Amino acid sequence: MLGTIRKFWRDQRGVALLLVSIMLPAIIGFSLLAIDMSRVNNMHNDLQKGADGLALAAAAELDGRTDSIVRADRALSTLVFNKYTFSTANVPQTLLAAGVTRTYLRSLPASDSSPIAAANIITDEVTDAPNARFIRVTVTPVGFAAIFPASFLTGNAANNSFNVGAVSVAGFTSGVCNYTPVFICNPYEMVNGTNSAGGVTLEQAVADTSIRRRLIELRTVGNNAAYGPGNFGFLAPPSTVGNGAQGLAETIATSKPLGCYSSQGVSTKTGQNTGPIQDAFNVRFGIDASGNGFNSPEYGPAANVRKGASANGNGNQCPKYNQLTFNATGDMGLPHDATTPYMSGRMGDGNWDLSGYWSTNFGGTSYPSSWDTSKPTRYQVYKYEIANSLVGHASTGGEVGTPPSSCQPPVTSVDRRLLYGAILNCNALEAAGNDLNGNSTNLPVEAFASFFLTEPVAGANSGGSVFVELVDVTGRGGQGTLDSFLRDESQLYR
Repeated sequence: MLGTIRKFWRDQRGVALLLVSIMLPAIIGFSLLAIDMSRVNNMHNDLQKGADGLALAAAAELDGRTDSIVRADRALSTLVFNKYTFSTANVPQTLLAAGVTRTYLRSLPASDSSPIAAANIITDEVTDAPNARFIRVTVTPVGFAAIFPASFLTGNAANNSFNVGAVSVAGFTSGVCNYTPVFICNPYEMVNGTNSAGGVTLEQAVADTSIRRRLIELRTVGNNAAYGPGNFGFLAPPSTVGNGAQGLAETIATSKPLGCYSSQGVSTKTGQNTGPIQDAFNVRFGIDASGNGFNSPEYGPAANVRKGASANGNGNQCPKYNQLTFNATGDMGLPHDATTPYMSGRMGDGNWDLSGYWSTNFGGTSYPSSWDTSKPTRYQVYKYEIANSLVGHASTGGEVGTPPSSCQPPVTSVDRRLLYGAILNCNALEAAGNDLNGNSTNLPVEAFASFFLTEPVAGANSGGSVFVELVDVTGRGGQGTLDSFLRDESQLYR
């Protein structure tokens, strides 16, 4: 008997079964825990992808415009559709904007480890909408029912579930590159629901030819006067160019500008519209400004420089401004509007003398019959002359649109008669205490725009006004002609 007992004691067969039986609850528990963690991870990924998608969709609308938050909220509601699984509902659920809360931010803390503070948050979403640069999207925590007894870990025997959420912070950077360092005070800036342009918004002006053909007189301001609609000034040029008026003029005159500017904030620079600045505009019209250093091909004129001026017997020489006689008998540049009822006499009614201009410069040559019922903009006529080989056609007085061969060769890679600039809401910026006469920084941009230069800039004795037609703007209201300049990107930050 004693030997049998010893043999049984030493027998190790079946030990594995015993150990497995003892460990089986732990094995099953860890298996369930692994399954639950995988489910939690999958649900969190679904929620995080939804939060990221919602944040990116909204951030893409934060372009510094006054309606950016309105458009961002619309994007949250309509642009993202995402499903998540493994919630307590036990069926796939749809994550919509109703399942999230959003906060718009003017800035982020310097360190990613620092929490977002009250100073970073936009509280007035109407007035401060142009300053909204980031959005924080928080997904409402979703209940998760665990297989593993979560109450064992949480100590809450009444509830075997917990919540899973997600947070995402995205921002939008928008800007333009290869742009001239000019800002234009928005001629269509709305103040208390109205403006001096007849209540027309910037987007309406771009969309309507009858409004776009209104001639706008842009002026600088002096003696520390306040900036308002129709004034213009200069932005800080790239650091790679020279200092002072000459360096600024070079970046305006060149056909290859290097400057990049962000819609979230631009910096102004003091400047004046005489001397090199005036010449910087006028080189586009085949007017000699070599005395200011504009004597290389990048400062060449436009392919069409018709301006209603004769060169006073200088033959085929590249004339200086003071050698030109404007609107002599038989010469006619693009006319001004018949009346100027808007913007205190500095914006026309869009009714310009197309027939007089055409008969003076092109005689009996036909133009599109549609122009008789819907008058074109001056820019459309200018482009039609180029497209239909009318640039070299002599006016009654003998002027042609072809630049003199003694000037720099015409630049054809870009349209030299277009002026590019940032549109600022100057009334609002001045009211907020910004000094546009000085070197203000981080000024939000309403839009970037292109304007058609209809005539050369006269000297200081004539006020140095720049006469333009609005051509296009960036953003939803634009026609897309400025897309090649845009550098837009929405990205995740947290």
